[in-house]
Amino acid sequence: MDIVLEIFDTLVFDKAYAKVFPKDGILGKALQTNIAKAASHASQQSEVAANFYNQTVAPQVDLFVSNYVPPSVYKWAVSLGSTSMKLLPSPTGSERHVYGLQPTYYFKPTEFATQSVFARDSIFRQSFSIFLITWIFGYTLYLLVAGLSYKFVYDPANFKHPKYLKNQVRMELRQSLTSIPVMTLFTVPWFVWELRGYSKLYYDADKYGLWYIFFQFPLFLLFTDMNIYFIHRWLHSPGVYKRLHKPHHKWIVPTPFASHAFHPMDGYLQSIPYHVFPFIFPLHKIAYVVLFMIINVWTVMIHDGEYLAHDPVINGSACHTIHHLYFNYNYGQYTTLWDRLGGSYRTPDKELFNKSLKTSAETWKKQTATMESIRKEVEEDDDDRVYAGEVDQKKNQ
Repeated sequence: MDIVLEIFDTLVFDKAYAKVFPKDGILGKALQTNIAKAASHASQQSEVAANFYNQTVAPQVDLFVSNYVPPSVYKWAVSLGSTSMKLLPSPTGSERHVYGLQPTYYFKPTEFATQSVFARDSIFRQSFSIFLITWIFGYTLYLLVAGLSYKFVYDPANFKHPKYLKNQVRMELRQSLTSIPVMTLFTVPWFVWELRGYSKLYYDADKYGLWYIFFQFPLFLLFTDMNIYFIHRWLHSPGVYKRLHKPHHKWIVPTPFASHAFHPMDGYLQSIPYHVFPFIFPLHKIAYVVLFMIINVWTVMIHDGEYLAHDPVINGSACHTIHHLYFNYNYGQYTTLWDRLGGSYRTPDKELFNKSLKTSAETWKKQTATMESIRKEVEEDDDDRVYAGEVDQKKNQ
């Protein structure tokens, strides 16, 4: 995120913050006045405290030491204290960092870089800038990938499925576009911690060797796949499902636009393993950006209804379709490993891989019967879905 933020600071934010929050503006002058008042007040309080200590506390301490502390112990304590103080680094201007603990700069700062009351190292500015970048990038990636998938991959025959909802795409878009900024807000602290150097993100490819450049990708996928499985399964606990996860299961026959149509807390909870990983394991900064995009693309792909992966290991679109149809199966994100170990794996119906059968009335009737029996166990009578087919039938009556 430090590289991304520096690019945006150089190209956009330096000038924007300088124009909106200039140092010589109303806010800048008010801050300078308040800082001066606070410094003056602190100086006065410091002087009062010093006088109190010198006149009242110090004599009592000296009396106690002279009467009760052996001279050898006193000398040892003084020497220990002075040695400890020498070990503490003295703060200097050169130690103020903008992007992480050991920043590497790729662009020369513009003339606007120092003209805002909020400098580049302001935590408010960093948090707000990261929020805007992630929000806009999240919208762009979601709409682009889901839109392309909907246009070129998704089978419009699914619109006739008996469990396809009235105005479903519109509702999926509304849910996604309202949830993404909230999920982004929850995510900002992780990015700020990374930006300020608390994670194990790195840029020097030689730091952990070439082998780790390749190894970090499967390690990331295995770590997140395992943790998301348990989080996802927990989200299907009755009380949690009703409050958080049910909005995503509104879509029995999802389209690519359902990929991000979560309750915002649901989406955030399932993203936590992605953010925890670089605090436990080293992760190259470029790999982090690439993986972020791969995750979002994969999330769209498993909702696109194109059943390419007929594989016992990969938890592809067919497996995730089963999850939306039958609720209690196939919680995994990338693989079927944890579903198999946890007893929640369900093999996708063979009809899904047959082009002539996957959209047949007989297949849909079978799916609907099974789905309704499981739905009643999971949701009881709490079903507010309005199915497009039922609406059409009422119109024709």
